[in-house]
Amino acid sequence: MRATVLVRPKQGILDPQGEAVESALGHLGFSVSEARVGKVVDLEVDASDSTEARAQVERMCEQLLANPLIESFEVEIHG
Repeated sequence: MRATVLVRPKQGILDPQGEAVESALGHLGFSVSEARVGKVVDLEVDASDSTEARAQVERMCEQLLANPLIESFEVEIHG
């Protein structure tokens, strides 16, 4: 099964990359606010069904892919 994980800084956590993007877009004439920069991780997971795949990927996020103190994550499973 394929899985996509979106990891981003939690609300209230300093995001210097997001601030840089927001500032640069402002200099280019775009009006934006609260830009957040995260990462996307695409995985091929060996699982028998989507429930098992989601559980595996969530454990991966908790143990390696995301820092639970400062980052949140979203998991999408593609059958």
